[in-house]
Amino acid sequence: MTYRYRVATVFLAGFFIDCINIFMSAIALPDISRQLQVSESSVAWVANSYILGLTLIIPLSAWIASHWGARLTMMVSMVVFSAGALFTGLSSEFSGLITFRFIQGIGGGLLIPVGQALTFGLFGKDERARISTLVMAVALIAPAISPAAGGAIVDHLSWRWVFLCNIPFSLVTAGLAMCWIKSEKTRAQRPDIAGLLLVSLALTALLLGMSLYASAASALLPLSLLAIGLLFAVLYVRHYRRKATPILDLSVLGNPRMRFSVLVYYAVPGIFTGVNLLNIFFLQQVLGWGASETGMLMMLYAGGSFCAMTLCGRLYNRVGAARLFLLGLCCHAAGIAMLALVSAQLSLPLLTLAYLLMGIGGGIGANTAQTTAMIDFEGEQLARASTIWNLNRQMSFSVGAALFTLLFNLLQQHTTSTAAYHRAFLIAAVLGVLPLLQLMSLKTPSESLCDQKER
Repeated sequence: MTYRYRVATVFLAGFFIDCINIFMSAIALPDISRQLQVSESSVAWVANSYILGLTLIIPLSAWIASHWGARLTMMVSMVVFSAGALFTGLSSEFSGLITFRFIQGIGGGLLIPVGQALTFGLFGKDERARISTLVMAVALIAPAISPAAGGAIVDHLSWRWVFLCNIPFSLVTAGLAMCWIKSEKTRAQRPDIAGLLLVSLALTALLLGMSLYASAASALLPLSLLAIGLLFAVLYVRHYRRKATPILDLSVLGNPRMRFSVLVYYAVPGIFTGVNLLNIFFLQQVLGWGASETGMLMMLYAGGSFCAMTLCGRLYNRVGAARLFLLGLCCHAAGIAMLALVSAQLSLPLLTLAYLLMGIGGGIGANTAQTTAMIDFEGEQLARASTIWNLNRQMSFSVGAALFTLLFNLLQQHTTSTAAYHRAFLIAAVLGVLPLLQLMSLKTPSESLCDQKER
């Protein structure tokens, strides 16, 4: 195996572990909620605290790698991840579980941006569609097997083993990084600590505000947190404009392909994360499904995604990103809308078709976004774009879960639980096609290359 494929293997292994960690833990949330006696909105912090750990460390990853080297950075990443998973699984209180999930996020957040920048830097632009297909294949396999496996673990063992079972995979990845990655160091500027603090405070306040809004005795606290989050976001934008080397280089969002791909990630994986979380609670608490049965639905999603990604890898350079985005977003939204028709009398056929459509649409949309987002960047700018992209990818999962948990809780105050779930799914379907309003601003890859030659 050549060096660049060894690097890609370590990166993809870390990415696989990250995806497993997100989708497998979602299946366990109803059991965690019952056993630790926390609400549905509060239990979403099992994911949110992990995202906050990622948020803190992802912008620092390039600087850490410049001092430690890629090999040590990627190896330590998986060791910290393993320690976080161990203590999360052993936690007896919800506060401890959330703390160790935060530590686990710090571990996971180191490997992925460093590994992605290193991998994409070793492959030319004409080869990145192939690598993006491999990335999305991992993003397909992990959701396919982890919910079903997680459901079986929850039903036959305990939700704790959902976290503990990650440890062997992360330790093997740490060993591969030690053996396969070269120890050379890159050059990176001193990190922007003030910017990092503003970004972390903004995200923390926004997620806290959304998760507390529906269950708070008064709306004053959650609304204040949302306002504070927006204030910190505005302060970061001002800080970014004055800072020569900001922690997050927002200039990469000036690229229309990156900007549109970011929107698509919120509309597809982000919305799907929230919708799937609601559907897990709906099936287990309203329709009485078991965790194993619920997890098996992701096999259908994976089947649709596999077909879609196979198609994308062959058609991307022929038909262009715009047409693929149109097809993907429409299929994904149609699948979500079908969930609004699921009832005790008619569940399995509709769920089968819904998850197949969401898988096809999600596979097309996410794979196309992964390729399109990075297609215009090289060298140091690629590393900055990779940081933005990976932070956005993780934030989309957390924002999607928090937003739709909030939406469901608000709807539930005015109607039955079943009707609240169904209305939330319909709203999600509408939100999922909103990026199409900006589709005309997207150029094809060939037009992008022509622009670069002219410059």
